[in-house]
Amino acid sequence: MLSIIQAAGWPIWPLLLCSVLALAIIIERAVNLQAQKIAPPDLLDDVLEQLQSRPLSVNEIENLKTQSFLGQLIVEGMALQKHPQDLNFERSLGFQLESKGKEIAAQLEKHLSSLATLASASPLLGLLGTVIGMIEIFASQSTSSTQPADLGLGISMALYNTAMGLVIAIPSLIAWRAFRSKVDGFVVQLEVASERLLLARLQIEASY
Repeated sequence: MLSIIQAAGWPIWPLLLCSVLALAIIIERAVNLQAQKIAPPDLLDDVLEQLQSRPLSVNEIENLKTQSFLGQLIVEGMALQKHPQDLNFERSLGFQLESKGKEIAAQLEKHLSSLATLASASPLLGLLGTVIGMIEIFASQSTSSTQPADLGLGISMALYNTAMGLVIAIPSLIAWRAFRSKVDGFVVQLEVASERLLLARLQIEASY
């Protein structure tokens, strides 16, 4: 590995930094974008079934907040108090759920734009290293004492940087596409849950 870095020259260092950042983001998103942390199956059904018999306790509310993003959305939907003079309760509750949903969506998309940037920038940085390697080749040929080793240095710099840029870009792009699709799926689930929660809350208020 050290010999490759030496042969690739200084343009390899920005690519190595990109590789470390991309790997860190991929690991972080893979750990945090799990269904159990976003929208556990049957959580909303269990909460709505429980609310038919009794309200949530303080401990249950705190557990929901820390359990998942869906739990936070449920707590948000139950937090707004309806007052007798409030004629726009449904609109207020809908707006509150929508705002919370946007906040959650932003957290789900955390670092994805950075990963997309790394996937796009890595081939360009590799191309920069290729161009610098070609310049080294032409510079060595312009002198009368050109040595084969000088030509080899420029060629290795060009090829190693091109390869490194692609090695970083391809997995980063695949990971970004996968995470993007996963986030879109979670957002749809949360939107459906928000609509169900809104309807359930209105039914609860109507039964009082």
